[in-house]
Amino acid sequence: MNNKCYFKSDDKLVVFKVAKAISDTMETAGLKNRNNALRERSIVTMCIGTDRSTGDSLGPLVGDMLAKFKMNGVHIYGTLDNPVHARNLEETLLNARILHPNAYLVAIDASLGMVDHVGCISVGRGPIKPGAGLKKELPPVGDMHITGVVNTGGFMDFLVLQSTRLSVVMRMADVIARSLHMAFNEYSSISLQDTYKVL
Repeated sequence: MNNKCYFKSDDKLVVFKVAKAISDTMETAGLKNRNNALRERSIVTMCIGTDRSTGDSLGPLVGDMLAKFKMNGVHIYGTLDNPVHARNLEETLLNARILHPNAYLVAIDASLGMVDHVGCISVGRGPIKPGAGLKKELPPVGDMHITGVVNTGGFMDFLVLQSTRLSVVMRMADVIARSLHMAFNEYSSISLQDTYKVL
């Protein structure tokens, strides 16, 4: 979780800034170096959340938007029709690791934070702990993570997620999906010719 960057979703250049942060983070794992064996890895995006809560729908919305781009070597878990949430996260992670044993895993999730960070997107190395704000014990997810701060946290977090404005979540989901598309296109044009799957 070190080297985390925050980007305001209403910044006119935010898609380019987030895409660059994603590319830079992937590059630290060797995914951009043409001479590195790691370039043959596929990518798994684990879009965590549920459509039953406005604030927690960020992940599935990103998954839906990302699926429309149909990118080679990118496997999407978590959409509005098939969300990845607290009840099925462990099983989904296990299946993803079996199907894509050497994949680079990008975790996407909503989070609660300080007032100043609401509407901001963060990109960081290493896994996230989904459900930590709601005191849920779930496994850490991701070689890197992207989170969108959908609302303030600290008190009655479940109700705060339920009463989050959809416009805030939709704007961040759009930025994250377009940024991932931009970063993944750069990577897949270097290497992968794999099949595209939404799971």
